[in-house]
Amino acid sequence: MKLLVSPINKEEAIIASRGGADIVDVKNPKEGSLGANFPWIIREVKEAIEGRQPISATIGDFDYKPGTASLAALGAAVAGADYIKVGLYDIQTEDQAFEFLTKVTRAVKDYDSTKKVVASGYSDYKRINSISPLLLPSIAAEAGVDVVMVDTAIKDGKSTFEFMDEKELKKFTDLAHEHGLENAIAGSLKFEDLPILERIGPDIIGVRGMVCGGDRRTAIRQELVEKLVAEVQA
Repeated sequence: MKLLVSPINKEEAIIASRGGADIVDVKNPKEGSLGANFPWIIREVKEAIEGRQPISATIGDFDYKPGTASLAALGAAVAGADYIKVGLYDIQTEDQAFEFLTKVTRAVKDYDSTKKVVASGYSDYKRINSISPLLLPSIAAEAGVDVVMVDTAIKDGKSTFEFMDEKELKKFTDLAHEHGLENAIAGSLKFEDLPILERIGPDIIGVRGMVCGGDRRTAIRQELVEKLVAEVQA
């Protein structure tokens, strides 16, 4: 499994990079689960990392606004993100999801076909009346997306595992692979979840709170990134 760590600024990004993260994911928790940070922060992180890891950037938890999302996705790509990650927060039908992801993917790929688009659904989709993550792999593959992800929409300390069990998350992972996609699991993950995650077998796990000592509102700690890297590699 690759480890994606989500800093909010250049200083945290350097810590995540030095700690051994595989992907440095720029986000802004003040604006939601996949809250977008500023273009200059993405550029600063890109410069600070100096190519040691690929850079991911979240662009927001979106309702059905494919035009707005496409512009945001292009902005993240131009700012230097290698992965552009978008949340389908208030997308309620498969048709909406397909059009939304098709437009976002075109915006990114027309600019640079080597950049990757990440479509995130939410394990607590029933709480927010959104589309099930289990529907995403087939839609995302048809839309040209590269990675599908599941995260928690509402950051109240509840884990993805409180909304989707091991069997459902394994199905999500298997569906992604069947459709030729990478997949990622995130959402208030804890160190004690690692054995279950190993059984599920996602390509990527995404964390912030875990490497902040349990509170995503505090700063990333290098020793916790290093501990997580060691445990994942073991």
